[in-house]
Amino acid sequence: MAKEILKRLNSDNWPLKLNDFPIGTCLVGGAIRDALFKKESIISDFDFVVPIGAIHLCKTLSNKYGGTTVVLDDQRDIARYIYNDWKIDVASQIGNDLREDLIRRDYTINAIALKLLPEPEIFDPVNGIRDLKHKRLVAIDEKNFINDPLRILRGFRLISELNLELDSQTKVYLRKNAKLLIGIPSERIKVEIEKLINAFWADDAIPIMNEIHLLEPWKENFIQYQFGPLSLKNVSSFTDEELEIALPLIRLTNLLSKKGLSDLGFSRKTMRACNRLRFWQEKNDGYAFRGLNELDRLKLHIEMENHLPALILTLSQDDQKIWLKRWRDFKDPLFHPYSLLDGNSLKTFLKAPEGPWIGDLIHYLCKERAFGRLHNSEEAYKLALYWWEHNKPFCD
Repeated sequence: MAKEILKRLNSDNWPLKLNDFPIGTCLVGGAIRDALFKKESIISDFDFVVPIGAIHLCKTLSNKYGGTTVVLDDQRDIARYIYNDWKIDVASQIGNDLREDLIRRDYTINAIALKLLPEPEIFDPVNGIRDLKHKRLVAIDEKNFINDPLRILRGFRLISELNLELDSQTKVYLRKNAKLLIGIPSERIKVEIEKLINAFWADDAIPIMNEIHLLEPWKENFIQYQFGPLSLKNVSSFTDEELEIALPLIRLTNLLSKKGLSDLGFSRKTMRACNRLRFWQEKNDGYAFRGLNELDRLKLHIEMENHLPALILTLSQDDQKIWLKRWRDFKDPLFHPYSLLDGNSLKTFLKAPEGPWIGDLIHYLCKERAFGRLHNSEEAYKLALYWWEHNKPFCD
């Protein structure tokens, strides 16, 4: 099994040699788990445990092969060696032996080690391979969550990525210590959430997270998460690419409040997308927005154009098919709204100065095109002239 793991991890293609590591080095963590879980693994992130001298080793690798060394924790002797797209973390062993190091980890499936001996060996002190085989997420020790509460959130990310079943005793530990997450730096929490919402089985993990109130400090009693596994069983109308747009956004929007997104450091672009989706979710009249007037309907499609699959996911199946068909048609004037004339063309044609009127006129032309009253540039110029003649006094 150990040789098969090295084969699956393409060790011959690593940017370093196995004999660069000191005697007693082990490969641990996600790379081992993923190699056991999948027959073919494309992995460029590795975690190694060395007996001593992790930072020194990374600097030696940088000098030998190039690349960069980043010291992650000087006190605990942890560093990262970066070479192109490769990210290799190296940590000095904690405790008196490898077993003592591994049982300090979060879950059994992350406590499997590959000893880099002349004849490599698997070391599995807490039956992680068994739990991986049975697709169970099992905690090693409750105190390990107290030492680093981010491991609670990481567990749900693993459920989302690997389709694992949460062990009942482990769930007790997670629930009991969920409030400790508030003390973790926001950037670490954000990174885990970003991975979770993009994972295939996130909708199995999120209801349990809500049940134990894991993200309650970043929710503020807003609309609850709507899309569990049962409500997502009918998404056959969506392509994989459309679901990649829709699911992460709708999960994040319904997982964290506006303030929660800000407190955790999500980008302005992400917050804007979530806020817009939340706004239009609340505007949904249950009839696919048929009750909106033209200006509001146009605003919906302007604001949500690139993220519309997320909003479509909230509609009935019949409406989903109609909306997706129109969204896929890039010539659809409402679902992909734009003006046939730009600002420079309008200024030249009307011989008018720069001013806020340009935006108003472009929006007007966009609306007329969106609702089928404008079809080509010739009509657009005529309509622009008509608009100008009737609005010019108000544009000065």
